[in-house]
Amino acid sequence: MNKLVILFHSGYGHTEKQAHSVLEGAKKVSNVEANLMAIPENGELSGAQWEELAEAEGIIFGSPTYMGGVSWQFKKVADASSKPWFGQQWKDKIAAGFTNSATINGDKFLTVNYLQTLAMQHGMVWVGVGLMPSNAKDADRNDINYLGGFNGLFAQSPSDSSPEEGPLPGDLKTAILFGERIANAVARWNK
Repeated sequence: MNKLVILFHSGYGHTEKQAHSVLEGAKKVSNVEANLMAIPENGELSGAQWEELAEAEGIIFGSPTYMGGVSWQFKKVADASSKPWFGQQWKDKIAAGFTNSATINGDKFLTVNYLQTLAMQHGMVWVGVGLMPSNAKDADRNDINYLGGFNGLFAQSPSDSSPEEGPLPGDLKTAILFGERIANAVARWNK
């Protein structure tokens, strides 16, 4: 059984909701065991969590976009990943990333670019969204990939919304498809 870990931080619950949708899609792939790993508020993982990441065939990174980048909690974990980096523990694992911010743009691209760079430094194999954008005149905000993410998964939650209100259904449907795509990539890569 191939293992896929969705490693994420969520400050207000919106990114966690997105992570659950990614997990829902990943669980559709029968020969992949997918699990969530929430980064705690202190930004520190346990020894058992680091071991779970080492044993996984794929890692999906997730963070809210704060001020044009990942949360400090995610960054603390990324900095601590220099220990697995030194031993090349994550080399050739499948990697992908997602983010959520309060505005439609919100500089989400910078956050996903950071996640992608982290993966590349570890020698991982990055997989993008693989979905066409909903960019025609009759497109609706709840269409698949309305935000047009290609290198990573984007979602938007209004700043005054609760996690029950955001991200919107179209972003969550996109997250399900994304999770399934990444799990399929893990399964194919590890035949």
